[in-house]
Formats: sequence, C-alpha cells, structure tokens
Amino acid sequence: MSATTADLPQTLNYAEEALNPNGVYTSSNGVPVAHPYEILRIGTEEHPDGPLLLQDFHHIDALSHFDRERIPERVVHAKGGGAHGKFTCTHPIPELTRANLFSEKGKETPVTARFSTVGGESGSMDQARDPRGFSVKFRTEEGNWDFVGNNTPIFFLRDPAKFPNFIHTQKRNPQTNLTHMDDSTNFWEWLGQNPESAHQMTYLFGPRGIPKSWRHMQGYSGHTFKFVNANGDWVYNQIHILSNQGVQNLSSEEAAGMSPDCHQKDLYEAIERKEFPSWTVKYQKATHEELLKASINAFDLTETWDRKKFPLHELGQLELNRNVENYFAEIEQIAFNPAHLISGIEPSADPVLQSRLFSYPDTHRHRLGPNYQQIPVNAPTGLKYNMYNFQRDGAGAMTNQGARPNHFSSLNPPTLVPRGYDISRTVGSHDGHAVAYLSGVSSKDFKQARELYRRVFTENERATFVKEVTGHMSTTTDKGVLARAISVWHQVDEDLAAQLASGLKIDSYEKDLKKMRFIGSHNDEAGLTAHQMIAELFPEKLKSDGKVSNGHGNGRQVKIAAR
Repeated sequence: MSATTADLPQTLNYAEEALNPNGVYTSSNGVPVAHPYEILRIGTEEHPDGPLLLQDFHHIDALSHFDRERIPERVVHAKGGGAHGKFTCTHPIPELTRANLFSEKGKETPVTARFSTVGGESGSMDQARDPRGFSVKFRTEEGNWDFVGNNTPIFFLRDPAKFPNFIHTQKRNPQTNLTHMDDSTNFWEWLGQNPESAHQMTYLFGPRGIPKSWRHMQGYSGHTFKFVNANGDWVYNQIHILSNQGVQNLSSEEAAGMSPDCHQKDLYEAIERKEFPSWTVKYQKATHEELLKASINAFDLTETWDRKKFPLHELGQLELNRNVENYFAEIEQIAFNPAHLISGIEPSADPVLQSRLFSYPDTHRHRLGPNYQQIPVNAPTGLKYNMYNFQRDGAGAMTNQGARPNHFSSLNPPTLVPRGYDISRTVGSHDGHAVAYLSGVSSKDFKQARELYRRVFTENERATFVKEVTGHMSTTTDKGVLARAISVWHQVDEDLAAQLASGLKIDSYEKDLKKMRFIGSHNDEAGLTAHQMIAELFPEKLKSDGKVSNGHGNGRQVKIAAR
C-alpha cells in the first residue's frame, strides 16, 4: 500500500463501503425499512388520507437529520476543493530542523491538500479575482503539521487586529448586500485608510490575480517560521511550494466564460486521468542578523524576502494522486491550523501569525465542534506511538480513550517524551512592558509594489492592470474614497495614479505622503499617529480626555487642538 493511503484512517475508505453489495436499507438505528419513501399515516389502503403518525421514526428522523445537514461555512476560505497525495523528501535538512519528514531522502509522508478562494461564500465562483488558500496537512510520524498558506507571498495587512475589519470589506455590503464586484466602496476605502495593502493589491490586480487552475498556482507560507535542529539551533524560514505544471493565469474575459466550479472540476478530472499535479517544495532561510542587515522585517506580512540574498533551496516533491470519495467528510470537515506544528518547526513572533495560532482552532471548534481533531480526516495517523491525553467527552466524541484515567494519574500514566530541544532558546529573550502597538506607513511600504508594477509586469500587463483597477473602482460612487485610493496608488507609481484618475474622472488627489491622512495606520513619514490623524479629521470623534497618543503605544501624549 502506498504512502498515499496506508496511514489514512480506515473510516475514510468510503469507496469500499459504498460498493458493498450486502447493504440493507435501514433507519439510522440500523433497523431495516421496507421502502425509503413510505410513511405512516391514518387511513385505509383505499383511502390513506389521514394525518401522519409521530411514531414514524424513520420519516421523522430523516427530516430531522436533513434539517441539520448544513454546518457553518468557513468565515473565510469557504469555497474550495482538494485531494490526497504524498510528500517525498528529496533534500534532507537534519542540520536545520529535527522535523521528521525532512530527515532522510526518499521519505514519504501522506498529505491532504485544500485550495480555496478567500472572500467568497461556499457557492461563489472559483475564478474570482481573489487570493487563494493553499493548505496542506502533512501526516507525519510525530503528529500532523499543517501548512496554511496562500498563493501570494504577501497579504493586505501586518496588524492582526485589522483582520476581521479587512475581511468585512471583502464580504457583502451590510446595507445593499452586494459584493465588491457591484459595490467596491468598502474595498477601496480600505486601501485609502490602510496603505500598507498596496503590495498585495498590486499582486491581486496583476496577471496572477486569477489562476488558470489550482494546479497552475504556487503556494507560500507568507509568514516567517523557525527551523530548529536537534541542538536547539534555529534559523528563520519561509516556505515556497512551486507548481511543476508552470504558472498559468486567466484574464477577466476568460474567467467570465467559465464554470463557477472550474478549478474544482479541473483538479478532479486531472487526477482521474492520472495526470497527477505536483509541486516542488522549497524554502528560504536566514538568521535574525542577516535579515536586519538586509533591512527586512521578518514579521511583516506585506513584504517578501529578496531571493538573490536569500535563495530558494529544495526540500521535496508534493504530489496529489487520489481524489476524495466523499467531499463533505474529507474536504468540508478538514481543519487546517497554523498552530499544528511538529518538533523542529516553531512559529516566529509575527503578530498576524500569532493571532492565527488562536483564531484557526477557535473557528474549527465553532464550525465542527470541540472534538474536530477526532474527525477521521483530521485525526493524526501513522504515529510511531499511541496517542494518550486527557481531552474527554464533549459533542462529537468519536473515541473517548476507554478506561484510561481522565487525569494525570500514577495508576496508569502516559509515557512523556521531551520536546527534543530547549524551548527557551527558540523563543528568545524579551525585555519590556506592555505596549499598545499599531504599525506605521512609510515610503518603504511602496517599494516592492513599485518594483512589481514597473519591473516585473510587462508593458501589456501594466495596461491590463490599469484597466482592471479602473473597472473595479468604477463601482465606487464616493469620490473621496476614490481620491484617497488614487493617492495611495500615486505612491506606487505616479503615471499609474494619473491614468486611474483620468479614467475615473477624479480631478485632484493628494500626492505627498507626508500630507496624507488615514485612520488605519500611523503616518511615519509625517510623524503622525493614527490617533492624531483621527483627531485632525474627526475632532468630535475623539473626546476621551482631550489627549491623543503621540507614538506607537509608548505613552507619550499630545493635546488635541481646539476647534
């Protein structure tokens, strides 16, 4: 049996169950029922015209179950699909990490992958202009490691408290119930107030904004993680999963003529044809000192690492070679969590990552229940030891660990295995006090977006970019929102902003970053905090004690000027 199937839970073998010729139709408690459509009611065979009988358990049970078939969809990444496969290590790195799946050449690890859009509902179209989720559950001998990435190496924000607000701007308008394709006011208001989003916006409306298929897109960790070896030595890393099919994308015109399930269909049919999609898994690595020297903030999700200074190194091959037998059981119920890390891989201090470590398992408990880890597709399998813990009971408990003590007992204690390295060395030393922190925007925030637009995009791609952005912004009726967004685009490229202003008939917009005012971030170029800019723009909205913070949570205060 291959690594693809050997270590998956036996309850995932839906194909054999479905093809069992000895199946007898029964109610949910296993009692045979003569016909699935028969009901019990008052009457005679000639005149069965009376009311139904409450004692008809089969009928009542079927209706009751039907009423509860839908579980809450994911609050983000609701629309998606996936498949099973394997990861094969081609370049072991025991000198960098003690993670078991990277320990020897040729070692295979079963995986399940899921791809998705971010903002749309579960019934939305695959080919939306939107980032894609790219998640892989690696079922290692020492537990599940979840790679929870996107098809873009950056994101719209670096301050975690912004995330719920940002996602709301990608959802339906609370008054009109329209998506940002028909009413983009909130979408572009976000950029105007949070200019650090410019890099991701440039990527999104560029040629890679709509992948041709999931098979033809890349995957990136985005966040910085740590590799830790057996000695406790660590380096920062970023993971890149690069398509062996090549990167291919769709224009808006091409996407408009395709099925809303085109990406799901493409992956399923390719695997059925045995054209197994694959990706090369690579990594960048750097020490803290190397990143400081290169002026790279390891914890900033809006910027990438220079590949010339920090080249890519191969780790292995990811292949998807088996379609799911039951979409709901194997994909809708799969739960990816960036906190699912194995020994040898640790999180960095990236604040957005740190927040995701909490938020992901929290939403799984809401969506799937407290025992979501016991659902077969999520349960650790192929472990080199038997699992033993003290999590008991709760809704959806599928295995409750029998007669074992439900506390740490001397009567039948579990075996305790050390982490394998000194955790105090991997976390580092921090000396300080609590600070109220919000990042600031500076001219540096537009450098990589500018390079992407000017140096990476071709002339035709730049022209298409202007057309795409103009078209999307045209559904914004608020001229002030348009002007502020164009002011941000001016920081990326002056000619780009001028073309957008012309197409949208915006006569004037602020060009000087120092004079720009936004409420979502500090303006480091102007030396102004978000609080000061709010006080300047909306003095009536900030009345607490006549004071407003003058720094990144450092306690300095400044009086609000009376008006």
